[in-house]
Amino acid sequence: MHILVINGSPKGKNSVTLQTVNYLQILHPEHDFSLLHAGQTIKALEKDFSSAIAAIEKADLLLFSYPVYTFIAPCQLHRFIELLKEANMDLSGKFASQISTSKHFYDMTAHRYIQDNCQDLGLRYIRGLSADMDDLTTQKGRKEADDFFRYLCWCVSQNIYEAAPIAAPAAPSLPVTVPEEAVEEKSGDVVIVADLCEADTQLRNMIARFRAKLPRKTRVVNIREYPFRGGCLGCFNCAVSGKCIYTDGFDDYLRNQIQTADAIVYAFTIRDHSMGARFKMYDDRQFCNGHRTVTIGMSVGYLISGDLSREQNLQTILEARAQVGTNNLAGIATDTQDPDAAIDQLCAKLTYALETKYVPPQNFYGIGGMKVFRDLIWLMQGMMKADHKFYRAHGQYDFPQKQWPKMLAMYGVGALMSSKKLKAKMGSAMTDGMLMPYNKVLEEARKNAQKY
Repeated sequence: MHILVINGSPKGKNSVTLQTVNYLQILHPEHDFSLLHAGQTIKALEKDFSSAIAAIEKADLLLFSYPVYTFIAPCQLHRFIELLKEANMDLSGKFASQISTSKHFYDMTAHRYIQDNCQDLGLRYIRGLSADMDDLTTQKGRKEADDFFRYLCWCVSQNIYEAAPIAAPAAPSLPVTVPEEAVEEKSGDVVIVADLCEADTQLRNMIARFRAKLPRKTRVVNIREYPFRGGCLGCFNCAVSGKCIYTDGFDDYLRNQIQTADAIVYAFTIRDHSMGARFKMYDDRQFCNGHRTVTIGMSVGYLISGDLSREQNLQTILEARAQVGTNNLAGIATDTQDPDAAIDQLCAKLTYALETKYVPPQNFYGIGGMKVFRDLIWLMQGMMKADHKFYRAHGQYDFPQKQWPKMLAMYGVGALMSSKKLKAKMGSAMTDGMLMPYNKVLEEARKNAQKY
């Protein structure tokens, strides 16, 4: 079988993920492996995609190899997929799968992004391998990699692959009414970070209505016009100082022009089951802040052109971005169902959040994600010094091992519950004991309510 490895890492041959592919190539010389450094050579491929087309035409299996960057694949691989779709190749009959490495922070959304786009292209997709960055250095990890590859080959030989979902037609975008903006002076600062190309008339109208209806000052940052030198290189140059290796000034611009706002509203048109390659570049380049949730408490919102109801994976990513950052997701306005009302509602909810400083507690997306980061930064504190300092200052090292009194109390409770006689005598005392601290809170609330 001829396998084309599409390496999405900007590090090229020095990619950690690629080492797993190299390992499998050594173990399985019966297969022919070729390599396309899509991430590292993306600017050259934008100018001439013919070499990629030729390599893909020869392949029986496309194996995407990449590190997970901010919930999905690196922006360079996003751009490669855009170019691949623009090439209009007939890929029916070819198989596809993927190998990623990460610390398992939202690796499932990255894998779903690749799967959805492979199935768009008519590829016969086989579920991939999501490995920890260190897995190849362990016996267990090496076995899992080899087991995956053997399973992959078996699926190809048996013509077994994931059936592409039968999606309903996308709902059309509906017209947006753009009222005249009020002439009265507004206060505040809400920044709209948008990916606007010339053809995005609908998104421009959505932004115009939002600006007219929101009783706050707004300004637009069009990342399509920002002079990015490139996507994140994963070089960790920023790990100690927070300074990006690029000299395009984005790190300073991000901190001084965007993150200083009262709230951020993101505006984009859905492209390839995501926010598009340009927006992904913006997201990836925010790694100059490392794993620091520097916008804690800030409200965010979205203006989206496209049928978001068909994009469950993207919905997960949008909510998770807010949850991990401890942001209030004020709302998501789309243009497929009464866009005027949706935009007006976003304005109302964002205004309320700004006036009351409303920030809801984190759910599993936020708490689970931050615990992955907590453990990672604790182990790598010697290198990620800026992250370590931030995590200490914000009490994010919330290890349960430090809660000795509660742990000892649970041993006592466990001992009582292990005795059938004591458990029978206790009856409902256990439940009553659990409710005691809550009863105190409610009683205090009643006393305070009587004062007013």
